[in-house]
Amino acid sequence: MSLEIFLQTIINGLFTGSIYALVAIGLTLIYGVMVILNFAHGEFLMLGMYVAYGMFSLFGMDPYLSIPVAVALMFGLGALIQSGLVQHVLDAHPLNQIILLLGVSTLLIGLVQFFLTAEPKVIRVPYETSVFVLGGLRFSIPRSIAFLSAMIVSLLLYLFLMKTRIGTAIRATSQSRQAALLMGINVKRIYWLTFGIGTAVTAFGGVLLTPNYRMIPTIGQSFSVVAFVIVVLGTMGNFIGAFLGGLIIGLVEAFAGFFIGADVKIIASMLVFILILLFKPAGLFGRKKGL
Repeated sequence: MSLEIFLQTIINGLFTGSIYALVAIGLTLIYGVMVILNFAHGEFLMLGMYVAYGMFSLFGMDPYLSIPVAVALMFGLGALIQSGLVQHVLDAHPLNQIILLLGVSTLLIGLVQFFLTAEPKVIRVPYETSVFVLGGLRFSIPRSIAFLSAMIVSLLLYLFLMKTRIGTAIRATSQSRQAALLMGINVKRIYWLTFGIGTAVTAFGGVLLTPNYRMIPTIGQSFSVVAFVIVVLGTMGNFIGAFLGGLIIGLVEAFAGFFIGADVKIIASMLVFILILLFKPAGLFGRKKGL
């Protein structure tokens, strides 16, 4: 492998890893606050893609311009699902939580298939294959936009959690629900707000994928599997761990795709995941102590 190919593979891996990081951040945010695994998480990425497709088909809107619409809709849907369904099983047996969210996942996929069919959908934009060359390396325009957008959103979300009163309340709730209640924090409000933010961030990642991905109703499931791996890898409920874990898995898949083929690159991700957990059973960042 030449140096140029090596660097190009790193770039490709980071581009993919940035989207993984966004999806994993949304998932770990929900788990960190509510200690519940959102098995319908990938479907919000899928819905974000379909919102972009709908805006493109109906109004000819560039997919990136549809981001505010997708984010707002998925925030509202996530908050509604949390307050109307998830809130009622937070203290129930974990199996009840799993069944409920798997049911939500199946329902969302089924509704999309019913109204939009299972046929693959694509968004054709003039710049979908455009590239620019820098230092002998090729940078895809859509993937560069996706990478920079994902980095900016991840940073803004981190600053929101660290520097704002609502962010402090979210972190306090993630550390101790009872202590948060004693401090006068409206925990139910924090729950639906967090769930809405987690799903909105994931939908944002979905929209960023649309110029390069065909969309089908089940596309979110593959991203869900990777997101769960990343969240465990980076330590359950750890924001920084999810971000770095996403980049790591993106790099692993890029190099595995180059050496052994794209069809089996997921095997390399799972092997790295298993090896890390053998030596760091609690994940890269140790025991979870809140966001």
